[in-house]
Amino acid sequence: MVLLFFAQQNSNRTIMKKLAIVLLLLFSTTRYFAQEGEDVGWVARFGAAGGVSPSFVFPKLDALNLKIKSIGLPELSNGMFLFGGGGYAYIMIVDNVRIGGIGLSGTQSTSGHVRVAAWQNEVKYNYSFGGLTIEYTLPFVKNVALSVGGIIGGGSQSIEVYQNELPYTWSNAWPSDYKIIEDPFDLLQSNSASIIKNSFFTLTPTLNLDVPINRFIALRIGGGYVMNFSDKWKINNDQNITGVPKELSSNNFFIQTGIYFGFFAF
Repeated sequence: MVLLFFAQQNSNRTIMKKLAIVLLLLFSTTRYFAQEGEDVGWVARFGAAGGVSPSFVFPKLDALNLKIKSIGLPELSNGMFLFGGGGYAYIMIVDNVRIGGIGLSGTQSTSGHVRVAAWQNEVKYNYSFGGLTIEYTLPFVKNVALSVGGIIGGGSQSIEVYQNELPYTWSNAWPSDYKIIEDPFDLLQSNSASIIKNSFFTLTPTLNLDVPINRFIALRIGGGYVMNFSDKWKINNDQNITGVPKELSSNNFFIQTGIYFGFFAF
């Protein structure tokens, strides 16, 4: 227990050190470009906007797909669609710095009738993340907004495994004493369900390009790298689960698009 405590303390200190380094680099970059802007006469950006952000994330699902294939279902994709939105405002205290927020989520699933004709199996994978955004818009890029920054927040991913023996009745909707599920992917029991979930803290570096259509509408293309700082998983009613493949808790790239509405002075 003592070793586990110190290991956890070391892990927390490592996370805080990484966060402090990134924030220091972001602050140093902001101060540098702000001073450069004063020297060469760059005009500070200002404005505020919000909108929708169709996006794509690329989770590493190979280990999950091995389980899915073993029960006779088609594989999930390693690229999935996310939908959400966000917004920002230039704070005007530090030139060209904007602060806002973003939230994205999505799901994909695979299903089919396998092994027993009356049983329908389904596996769902859900992914979401979001948080506070801090960005610096490069002042020497004209007519568009090219911004570097990051997202400080959290996210979650979950795997839902279902087996339904159709049709449902009041009697078969309840578990019996001989239908004990030891493996969430062991779908040899009828009317079974398991949900395993990973919640994580994230520090996500981003790069975004906003192209104005006019003073009130802009299109966005960008991306980032979602860093997952937790490999702990829970199952069903918040019970611990071990043996989940580590690659399911790995970091993931995402691509962001969007249309934003507001006032732009690029």
